[in-house]
Amino acid sequence: VQLQAYGGGLVQAGGSLRLSCATSGFTLGYYAIGWLRQAPGKEREEVSCINFGGGRAYYADSVKGRFTISRDNAKPTVYLQMNSLKPEDTAVYYCATGYECRATQNYGMEIWGKGTLVTVSS
Repeated sequence: VQLQAYGGGLVQAGGSLRLSCATSGFTLGYYAIGWLRQAPGKEREEVSCINFGGGRAYYADSVKGRFTISRDNAKPTVYLQMNSLKPEDTAVYYCATGYECRATQNYGMEIWGKGTLVTVSS
């Protein structure tokens, strides 16, 4: 099982980025994918999570209305479209997988990929 987040970079406040989480070694359609982030000197926090099947999505309050998670099970890739970025969105973003999105730490995700750095300048 492998996950790799990519698409990070440097963007000005108010700009947009789309992160991708490429997966392999398992059938994406049967599992949930979560996006989490960790800013320098801070604890990791949940950002968004999307379930398998109907793909119900969840968002942290801090990103609601600005970020959109989506999945393409055929590719198989999960995306995080980030709009109206703020300097406080600066962090390393990780994608991870688990059986379902849970209201627990890290959405209950179990297997993690390497992160991608997003830097938002003011």
